[in-house]
Amino acid sequence: MPSVKPGVVTGAAYRDLVAACKQDGYALPAVNITSSSTMNAALEAAANAGSDIIIQLSNGGAQFFAGKGIKDAAAARVVGAVSAARHAQLLAEYYGVAVVLHTDHANRKFVPWVDEMLKWSEKAYAEEGKALYSSHMLDLSEEPLEDNLSTCETFLKRMSAIEMSLEIELGVTGGEEDGIGTELDTSIEEIDPRLYTRPEEVEEAYRRLSPLGHFSVAAAFGNVHGVYKPGNVKLRPEILLESQKFVAEKHGLGDSPLDFVFHGGSGSEKAKIEEAVGYGVFKMNIDTDTQFAYARPVGEYVEANDRAFKYQVDPETDKPYKKQYDPRVWIREAELSMAARLEEAFKDLGATGRSVTKG
Repeated sequence: MPSVKPGVVTGAAYRDLVAACKQDGYALPAVNITSSSTMNAALEAAANAGSDIIIQLSNGGAQFFAGKGIKDAAAARVVGAVSAARHAQLLAEYYGVAVVLHTDHANRKFVPWVDEMLKWSEKAYAEEGKALYSSHMLDLSEEPLEDNLSTCETFLKRMSAIEMSLEIELGVTGGEEDGIGTELDTSIEEIDPRLYTRPEEVEEAYRRLSPLGHFSVAAAFGNVHGVYKPGNVKLRPEILLESQKFVAEKHGLGDSPLDFVFHGGSGSEKAKIEEAVGYGVFKMNIDTDTQFAYARPVGEYVEANDRAFKYQVDPETDKPYKKQYDPRVWIREAELSMAARLEEAFKDLGATGRSVTKG
């Protein structure tokens, strides 16, 4: 696809990438990163899989990217996001993959964070002709629908002016993601209907937002952040199909007019993932699984080389341990494991070998 080249995609290139996913029936993993190391692992995985990728940061991930040594947390969340964007813009071209760069859940408390990031993108767009990010997410799902959509309207107008997209949330994704979310009873559907978005809500969002610019919808269909005991999460992807049909019929549109995203993808049944992708999901968030994949080999390495993490030189054998405790060794193990888990996600989503930069 000529419009999509290696690097961070925005505007028409981003929309074309989304359209390609839906047309060919696959989705991209959206991996939360916290550092240059985790971002590099994500880029490596995409290159190995011959796929494009969505890389995103939560507010805490952006703050950690800047460094916890910055005492002003609000400022760190902003400059960390900017630094991550510059890192992705430069390295994605060298890895040869198209990257959708995104920020994750921002509830009302973090609307100022989005506002400040947009100021940086507006400046970059004026000077370089391109925003720093492909899209940002506003997660106002716990507020009344009117408050949610009116705020989204205000931001989408501003974002469209610099060729950015907006992700919104309708209905509540259970669990907690970096301090944002609600612990809901996911075992009994009737207890909290917020876990299941209604087609009428999605149609109202479409009616109000589609004239303003491109947006995607994180619709709740029982999905939950984190990994839970099998049987406790009751996914109903058919809710997405119902919303697609409702909006298409109401507005005289073709099949699958909505661009859906799947939150809480870690630990989900592969059959449910495949079904959701068939109903217009182009993006599936994955964080819990990749965090564990990154951490596990570090623990194993430390166990296997425990004395190297106690002594620089072994007091009994005089053996130096520099080659064992060198961070480049054990961090690399973490990167390889995370990349392997992501390559599995590419396969589950049907994205392997589908990079549109090759076509």
